[in-house]
Amino acid sequence: MYPFVTQSSFIPPGLFWILFLFVAGFSLYAQIRVSSAYSKNSKILSRGGITGREAAAAVMARAGIADVDIVETAGRLTDHYDPTQKKLVLSSENYRGTSLAAVGVAAHEAGHALQHREGYQMLEFRMALAPSTRIAAGIAPFVYLASVYFARGASGMILDVAIIVFSILTVFQLITLPVEFDASRRAKVQLVSLGILDRDEMPGVNETLNAAALTYLAAFMSVLLSLLSLLSRRN
Repeated sequence: MYPFVTQSSFIPPGLFWILFLFVAGFSLYAQIRVSSAYSKNSKILSRGGITGREAAAAVMARAGIADVDIVETAGRLTDHYDPTQKKLVLSSENYRGTSLAAVGVAAHEAGHALQHREGYQMLEFRMALAPSTRIAAGIAPFVYLASVYFARGASGMILDVAIIVFSILTVFQLITLPVEFDASRRAKVQLVSLGILDRDEMPGVNETLNAAALTYLAAFMSVLLSLLSLLSRRN
């Protein structure tokens, strides 16, 4: 998770390792929190009995979106919106489920479809950065191996490539934060205004989506710390 962590020359060593331990601990907490919140609220069925697929369809229908396919996929929490293919992909548990977690996650993904239709600037920026991010993510493991086995630590060209790679990943994760937070905000508003859930059912949705938000924050903090450790080697 932190392939290039080293003491920083522009952050006092003691503070640097405090940050490292904090980020590692926060990342672990975020994973535990989202797993716990999702498991808990996936057992609480919504009163209306609407499935995740139906909830996503209703949210998009209100916005006049008719060209996005809602498809089912295997896995747990594999839900996502693909703007290039205009597909809203839901895990089977959320596609067919009627729980607060299923409806909340499905509405969140539909929130991305609303962003796409409206030309939400941060989503457009993330889409533009996605190709370079995929390349950077693919290069990162090889840069790490090269720094360990060939150069005895990142330096020279390897260091420059590593800095570029983690700069791209850091910017992408930073942009992801407002995109995901906004999608959750849209989901919460739509679920109540459409009458899919009653207001007293929303705490379960809030708990699930807020826990998921922690994982996005943890991902940003992790790549940022790695970038800082790389930049420190240039001094």
